[in-house]
Amino acid sequence: MTKSFRTLDDVNVKGKRVLLRVDLNVPMDGGRVTDATRLERVAPTITEISDKGGKVILLAHFGRPKGRDAKDSLKPVAEALSKVINRPVAFADAVLGEAAATAVAALKDGDILCLENTRFHKEEEKNDAGFVAELAKLGDIWVNDAFSAAHRAHASTEGLGHKLPAYAGRTMQAELDALAKALEAPTKPVIAIIGGAKVSTKIDLLENLVNKVDALVIGGGMANTFLHAQGVAVGKSLAEKDLAATALRIMEKANAANCAIILPVDAVVANQFAANAPSHAYGLDAIPADGMILDVGPQSIARIHAAIDDAATLVWNGPLGAFELTPFDRGTVVSAKHAAERTRAKKLISVAGGGDTVAALNQAGVAGDFSYVSTAGGAFLEWMEGKPLPGVEVLKNR
Repeated sequence: MTKSFRTLDDVNVKGKRVLLRVDLNVPMDGGRVTDATRLERVAPTITEISDKGGKVILLAHFGRPKGRDAKDSLKPVAEALSKVINRPVAFADAVLGEAAATAVAALKDGDILCLENTRFHKEEEKNDAGFVAELAKLGDIWVNDAFSAAHRAHASTEGLGHKLPAYAGRTMQAELDALAKALEAPTKPVIAIIGGAKVSTKIDLLENLVNKVDALVIGGGMANTFLHAQGVAVGKSLAEKDLAATALRIMEKANAANCAIILPVDAVVANQFAANAPSHAYGLDAIPADGMILDVGPQSIARIHAAIDDAATLVWNGPLGAFELTPFDRGTVVSAKHAAERTRAKKLISVAGGGDTVAALNQAGVAGDFSYVSTAGGAFLEWMEGKPLPGVEVLKNR
């Protein structure tokens, strides 16, 4: 897929000022980075450009500031990044103006500089032409390595691609390659596992997937809406009963597209939404009126495993049950372990993404065994919905 994109293989960065858009939006507590995953992901692109003699100028946002706000400064993140890549990262207390220009002018080949939070300027999110033009003056080329922000048409994530020669960084390249293998040119048959609480947030996703995959496993609270639509009494379970018609429409589309919909055939039910609440597995015809479905049951797990065994490619977004509560994480965890085992045996290409999904795979201890795990929440979802991503479109060869 990345043959249609310009990558770092297509440019000589030596002596060039490289405006590198990265995702440094990491979790912080008391001024300390609590999870450096995103820093580790962008490290290879940063160090490659540096090693090849490029002057690395990092652009990134942090949080959702409304104007300049010290608590959203990238300074502590730049310090944490320096430790991850084991080389100095200078910091400029500005994005534009004399302070930024002076810091960029002082760079020697191979140096790394992090500019302040791009979202301190409202023009960033508006993709303001004047702001883009001023940013572009600081660089000779633009490299986008922030797939997680690629669904935003902001100045630093899309606008610069129209002003400077544009290339995909290594993290972006890996993401695009993985996504191509998952849905755009996959090894068939393809199965998708889609979970989570609500159908309403994933209507576009489900409608796109039924035309792309051979089987669609629906779990989590979403499955209850589909079961309700089919006349199953789901007790006090989370279900969007007003979306019954939508669920039936999606099932009709799946049928027309020859996509099998795999719903739970049994469920683990408790009387309260709490960890270790007394629970029991029931068939769908026997869900207690005062019970809540909190996980898929053992027969459903067996069906999911069989579907995974039949597949050559798996795309996963969303947990199968209330995975944040033991023991209602079991369906998600054992299915993730099964997919990981098939992946290790080279029998499955497995791509997963979304915040809850990454957390669930980490909980199962198998995130490292999947073919690719995307840390990009919104961008991953929009890509799965079949929507063009501005920060990716601008990288395409034309």
